[in-house]
Amino acid sequence: MVIKVERGRPTAEELAAVVALVQARVAAAQPAADGPPRLDAWASPARNVPGSAHTPGPDAWRMSAWPR
Repeated sequence: MVIKVERGRPTAEELAAVVALVQARVAAAQPAADGPPRLDAWASPARNVPGSAHTPGPDAWRMSAWPR
């Protein structure tokens, strides 16, 4: 990456601040090596999917009133 000063005469400290800012933004934009963090079952978006199949069983009548 090349940083070119178009106008003015920045000090060494100002250039260092700009370079540090650009490096921090590039590092933040890159995905983590491990990938996205895993969600536990309670935070899973699949829990809120309408039309999910309910398991038949002794208490299945309780689920029958829930919207699908």
